[in-house]
Formats: sequence, C-alpha cells, structure tokens
Amino acid sequence: MAQSDTATLTKTHKYLTFKLSDETYGLDILRVQEIIGMMPVTRVPRTPAFVRGVINLRGRVIPVVDLRIKFDAPSAEDTELTCIVVVQLAGQSTVMGVVVDEVSEVLDMAIDQIEETPDFGGGVEAEFVRGIGKVDGKVIMLLDIALVLSRKELSQVERLAE
Repeated sequence: MAQSDTATLTKTHKYLTFKLSDETYGLDILRVQEIIGMMPVTRVPRTPAFVRGVINLRGRVIPVVDLRIKFDAPSAEDTELTCIVVVQLAGQSTVMGVVVDEVSEVLDMAIDQIEETPDFGGGVEAEFVRGIGKVDGKVIMLLDIALVLSRKELSQVERLAE
C-alpha cells in the first residue's frame, strides 16, 4: 500500500454528536460556532413550523430551527439539557441555531468508521445525511447541516436574520 493510501485510511474527522429523541446525530465540528443553553426564542409569524423563531445573540439576530420538527420526530418539552447549537452553513455566511435535545460529545471518526448513506428508496430524500458513523456499536447519522433545509426553506431562514 502506498504511503498516501495509508494516510487516507487513518485520517480522522471531528463531529459534534447530539441526541434528538432516541437517535444520535453528528455535525462537522468545523460548522459549529458555539453551543448555548436554551433561551427565550421570539416566534416570527408566518414562518414554517420547524422555525422556532429568532434569538438575539450578542446583538446579532440568529434564526433558530427545531430539528425535532424538521425531522418529524415526536414532540417533547424542552429540558435542562435542551440547547441550541449555533452553526455556520458551508460556503455561506448564514448562521443559524438548531435546537437539539442534548449535546453528547465530540468524536474523532476515521474514514473506515463511516459508511456511505444507504439508498432509502421510495422517494425518501436524505441528501442531508453525509454518511453513517459506527462508533462503539452505536450508529450516528452524520448530517450536512447546509442540506437539512431546502433552498426555499433556507432563503426563508436567511430573511429572518436580515
């Protein structure tokens, strides 16, 4: 095996893992700006149900998306572990918050711990799933946060920040 092949196999990437319902998800740590505790969110009329509203974060208006609603997970009350992960979308200046049930940990995942996203068939749109991580017997859905929202949804969220 060539030296570059060995380097590719041992390359790792960091993911912030979090829980939604009983599922574990991961976000590229380079997209995460900060994690903040739940705070009052101002609802904005006539926005999609998955948009909780906006927050004022150190003088900057940040739109907040509820991933439970976006992913059709059962609704649940916020707890002391519920928090907002502030992310910057890849290749864009858009910053938004995503509400998650609980932040777990930052994991290093090697290339061989990540499988390609399976074809879910039946018209299921899962292009926002970057891959499936396998760590310590757990399955972690690795998200491309920039693709979680459609172009139309993203433009609605961007307008909230303006």
